[in-house]
Amino acid sequence: MTEATDSPEALLLVGSGCPHCAAVLQALGELVKGGEIARLEVVNIGRRPEVAQRLGVRSVPWLRLGPFELQGQYSLTELRQWLARAGTREGMSAWFSELLASGRLGRAEALLRRDPLLFTALFDLLADPATELQVRIGIGALAEDFAGDPALQAQAPRLCALSRHDDPRVRLDACHYLGLSGAAEAAECLRARLDDEDAEVREEAREALSAIGA
Repeated sequence: MTEATDSPEALLLVGSGCPHCAAVLQALGELVKGGEIARLEVVNIGRRPEVAQRLGVRSVPWLRLGPFELQGQYSLTELRQWLARAGTREGMSAWFSELLASGRLGRAEALLRRDPLLFTALFDLLADPATELQVRIGIGALAEDFAGDPALQAQAPRLCALSRHDDPRVRLDACHYLGLSGAAEAAECLRARLDDEDAEVREEAREALSAIGA
């Protein structure tokens, strides 16, 4: 009898001329042999280009590992790290960081459209002053895409909390996104920032209040 397993499945897309595909495939093979991955499917997109087209994949190696979609070369250690992140809020934050740092904004937006609760993991990146600039720019672009959307409005309590963050950059972004949300409860939080010690935060709070008609 085969025991039930919670090990995730993996799909790897490779190409005949890919210089890194063999190393990723070898690492995944080790994970399969160790039972860390339940099943591995490998597709050569030279033979099956429709698979790459359906998934929107333009370069290989490309890997779907549990809930994550990873592009490029990853070592065995790195793949184990992603496996450990599966099913965790921290893991989703790490994946959003990966997507935004590599310019895959459309994929990040699709995730949020499918599951708006993932905004929680996205805004964990906003709350971290160490988050790199390109990722912060990506968060801003996503917030613009969701302006006035109920999914962003539902994040008003979290953004209100971030508007009181110690770091003025975080407060500034939180005020901007509160204005984009159009949430009725945003006004009180924004008024509290009109006396902020940082001039840019004060200005952003005024503009956000104007944006929501308050």
